[in-house]
Amino acid sequence: MKRIAARAFEALLTLWLLATLCFVLLRAAPGGPFDSEKAAPPEVQAALAAQYRLDRPLPAQYAAWLGDVARGDLGPSFQYPDYTVNQMIAQALPVSALNGGLALLLALGFGIPLGIWAALRAGQPVDRALMFIAGLGLAVPKFVAAPLLILLFAVTLHWLPAGGWGEASNLVLPVIALALPNIAYCARLTRASMLETLSAEYLRAARARGFSEARLLFAHALRPAMLPVVAWLSPALINVVTGSAVVEQVFGIPGMGRYFVQGALNRDYTLVLGVVLVVGALIVAINTLVDALRARMDPRLQ
Repeated sequence: MKRIAARAFEALLTLWLLATLCFVLLRAAPGGPFDSEKAAPPEVQAALAAQYRLDRPLPAQYAAWLGDVARGDLGPSFQYPDYTVNQMIAQALPVSALNGGLALLLALGFGIPLGIWAALRAGQPVDRALMFIAGLGLAVPKFVAAPLLILLFAVTLHWLPAGGWGEASNLVLPVIALALPNIAYCARLTRASMLETLSAEYLRAARARGFSEARLLFAHALRPAMLPVVAWLSPALINVVTGSAVVEQVFGIPGMGRYFVQGALNRDYTLVLGVVLVVGALIVAINTLVDALRARMDPRLQ
């Protein structure tokens, strides 16, 4: 219980520090959410500031916002007055979760088998070719890969839509764009871990006793070789979450990343803070779950 309480306290402290830093940086940035309203009469500007509590001193704004967050209210959106931040995130989070989840499954589904295949053929042409392709996948950033995918599959071949949301075909290109660097990294990591595991003394002894290569691989080598891959899941999920901002903007997907970019450009303080808090909570939860999974796979970590 003490350990669980300590982890919960660390998580809450992390989220509070993250939210406080974001609050301060947003207020310190030049401009404001209603700069376009400067041509309006002063009484209109004053009414807007009072409606959104921007006429109060900064500590009072922070205390009021923190009190709302403690009650689960992320506040109204400044630029989308018909919606609260809670409603916008409730609409956007499933979209981002679907894209990110499919991208991670695709990365694991291709990266692990390719890494194992490369490790079993270490030094051969197929190994060098796979690692060269994986290096290219890591070198190409998402903001380059996404337009290239649109150019090839949407503009040139006309196989898939260039953007939008609502159809299954709209998922294909964004998921691939999110998954490509993760496939590459997963393949390289799996290959390195499998090579290290296959050279372990206990596997040499089992091989000397006549165990088949298939039995050595699936019964003895696969689980310990996957420990680094499980540890990588945490930064991989975080990479998917943060990378979604670029991909969703390029493909016009109404997800968390797109709202974050639009909120930052429009100085929509409550929207940006709400997205940061939700993403921060997801990252904390992801780290906790991955740590628990690693401890279950390797009791030494307990």
